[in-house]
Amino acid sequence: MAGVSDRFCDSCGRRIEWRRKWARDWENVRYCSDRCRRQRPGDLDRRLESEIRSLLDARARGATICPSEAARLVSDDWRPLMERTRSAARRLVVSGEIEVLQGGRVVDPSTAKGPIRIRRAR
Repeated sequence: MAGVSDRFCDSCGRRIEWRRKWARDWENVRYCSDRCRRQRPGDLDRRLESEIRSLLDARARGATICPSEAARLVSDDWRPLMERTRSAARRLVVSGEIEVLQGGRVVDPSTAKGPIRIRRAR
């Protein structure tokens, strides 16, 4: 829909696509799906965001990290945390703190498929 501002899910950080059924209440839409409404970010998600920030703080300006590095700091069984880590990264992109890269180029984290890298926003 033309003229609708970009809106991002408070849970997963993905861009929310406008739907006609939300037309009357578009200003109050915060989640992209019922699943995201049920699985709001909790302590684990905030810890992942914190680990991403601390890893980037420890690196040189412009250096990147892999999301798995943050997941590994949170749990020995880190693989199941990868989607939550990517969601944490998307939320940090929305807040303007970081950028997501693929092949050295900044990409939209809502549509990025495959391996990504994370760096501080420039």
